[in-house]
Amino acid sequence: MKKIAIIFTFVISCICSLLGNNKIDRMSLVLRHNVVLTKPEALSPLSVGNGHFCSTVDLTGMQTFPEFYQQGIPLSIMSEWGWHSFPNVNNYKLFDTFDFLQASGKRVPYPTKNTSGYEFLRANPHQTGLALIGLEKIGGSMSLDDLEETVQTLNLWEGSLDSRFKISGESVEVTTLCHPYIDRLAYKLKSNLFSSNKLGIRVRFPFPSAVHSKDPAILEKDDLHLSEMVRGGEQSWVIKHQVDDLVYYCHIQTSVKATLKEVSKHDFFIETLDEDEFTLLVDFQQEDPGVDSMDDFAATLNVNRTAWFNFWMDGGAVDLSGSKDPRWKELERRIVLSQYLTAIQSRQKYPPQETGLTCNSWYGKFHLEMHWWHSVHFTLWNRSTYLANTLDWYEDIFNVAKSYTTQQGYKGVRWPKMIGPNGVESPSKVGPLLVWQQPHLIFYCELLYRENQSLEFVNKYRNLIEATADFMFDYANWDTVKKCYVLGPPIISAREGNHFTYKSNMNPAFELAYWSWGLKKANDWRERLGLKRNANWDRMAEQMSPWPIVNNIYVEAESVIERDGGHPTQLAAYGFLPESPFLNKEVMRNTLIHVMNNWDWKDTWGWDYPLIAMTAVRLNEPELAIDALLMDVPKNTYLPNGHNYQTPELPLYLPGNGGLLSVVAMMCAGWDGCEIVNPGFPNNGKWSVKWEGLKPVF
Repeated sequence: MKKIAIIFTFVISCICSLLGNNKIDRMSLVLRHNVVLTKPEALSPLSVGNGHFCSTVDLTGMQTFPEFYQQGIPLSIMSEWGWHSFPNVNNYKLFDTFDFLQASGKRVPYPTKNTSGYEFLRANPHQTGLALIGLEKIGGSMSLDDLEETVQTLNLWEGSLDSRFKISGESVEVTTLCHPYIDRLAYKLKSNLFSSNKLGIRVRFPFPSAVHSKDPAILEKDDLHLSEMVRGGEQSWVIKHQVDDLVYYCHIQTSVKATLKEVSKHDFFIETLDEDEFTLLVDFQQEDPGVDSMDDFAATLNVNRTAWFNFWMDGGAVDLSGSKDPRWKELERRIVLSQYLTAIQSRQKYPPQETGLTCNSWYGKFHLEMHWWHSVHFTLWNRSTYLANTLDWYEDIFNVAKSYTTQQGYKGVRWPKMIGPNGVESPSKVGPLLVWQQPHLIFYCELLYRENQSLEFVNKYRNLIEATADFMFDYANWDTVKKCYVLGPPIISAREGNHFTYKSNMNPAFELAYWSWGLKKANDWRERLGLKRNANWDRMAEQMSPWPIVNNIYVEAESVIERDGGHPTQLAAYGFLPESPFLNKEVMRNTLIHVMNNWDWKDTWGWDYPLIAMTAVRLNEPELAIDALLMDVPKNTYLPNGHNYQTPELPLYLPGNGGLLSVVAMMCAGWDGCEIVNPGFPNNGKWSVKWEGLKPVF
């Protein structure tokens, strides 16, 4: 009987685990935040994607009116592999931008000099858009004014778009979705305008814009790229597009007989033959597909539904609907939409750029210090695979990063800042002097180790961690007067507010704390391998310089004129990071209150608000955490489509979305050793917090 009871208990436990203990109706939670648009909004086009491929569309569910969205968030189709470089005809080299700076008695080269090749090396490689696919009137032009009775719904639960509108009184229906595993867009279209030969589909292949921000491609420079149909029939066509060394193939398939004509260079038109309802599949591949037949729309729809069901059911969930605080719905909306937005464009094999696969920022290059904000939340929300997948790329660029470190005369490996897939640092007045991305790799591996504590896993990342810590130890210096280890000069802190004085900067508070934490954890990794702890690493971790304090608050760094603006990264020393022997909690509390009361919020970025909230939660100030997350200031704006708006040139910012998810996990699940229930929410009777599937931070 006892054995039966044990088995019964085990079965019930398994069922409860699968159902999330039946605490949260996940479908209702997600669906109540579906995005519904009834008019064009330049800053809120909607997107579908699978994490490594993404399409952003207008009210037609396609890219019919790209010109209107140029003033907001541009329309695009982007893939993680869509990288292009212009030929380096002048043979520019990173070495050409080196400026030799004094660092502890030696001359260290940094790519900070604005030479003739400076802008070329920053802009290459860059990401580009693959195509624009939209509706087009046959025999006439079409404008947004032609659309009537528009209703567009993003079904978050299924990852699909339903667009309904009228043109000249005739109804048009478009369903848009993305295949979860391959670079495929699938459309279902219905209108009498198709069968009466008044409406067709236009496919255009653009040229890389190579601009710093926004639209990754332009519909110009026709003679500098090639688009040609390499295979065609009555329902299937393959078009090859080539720009310099970037070559890819677009495979188009309709469910009915149709014609595809080349209207002009790079501009193709699809017209159905007497059919008012049909489906359209469009694949993008780096190799010629070699076949003319794809799965049908129904198969793509089914696999997409299954993938999204698994995404929402397998990960974490937070339900705030029982709360009395009127802010609950906006916070919950941001949480749900941030999960969707990071899912459709941040599950790449590379760290994503700050605007993901929606448009470009910093030429499409990704920033390794931002990788934390993009991807750590995946592990905290029970989706660790998406962080783990990016670590293989660090191994891919190891030798490139190592060669850069060797040029600077350091041991180990120094991870670069602003880069493309090749791992080559970009010249900059700021980026090469940042170091807070260095311990990130140790942080990622520690998070993943909590889920896989096998010797095989530890061995997989031992070399990366060893090389990371070797550089950290070699980079810091012993101050014989103060009897402690110091960072810099030269250095620019994570705040980036001191970039004009980098030749004299030293000891930024957050970096000092991160160095200590990272070196200790690197030694823990050695112990897991059965090796002795590296005494040098432990000694440095325990004898880093004290965190700088002015007027009883922590400040950005020593020898820096304080100003109340920029990233408040001194807070990260306790919030982003766990408690440290160097920490004075009351000084940190003073710092938090000072920031909340005095900061110039115009001079911030989207991840600053989650950062502030992290410190507030650790200090048991949940009211301040909520206030920070929902502060009504421009850089903390979350648009109707869920994107974190920053500026006209940076209309979306995924580190804000990722940071929000990371701190919400902390607000619910706490951290190692935390005994407070829902430590980030005020215990004032106004918040009802149900959550499941979340994990504590360190």
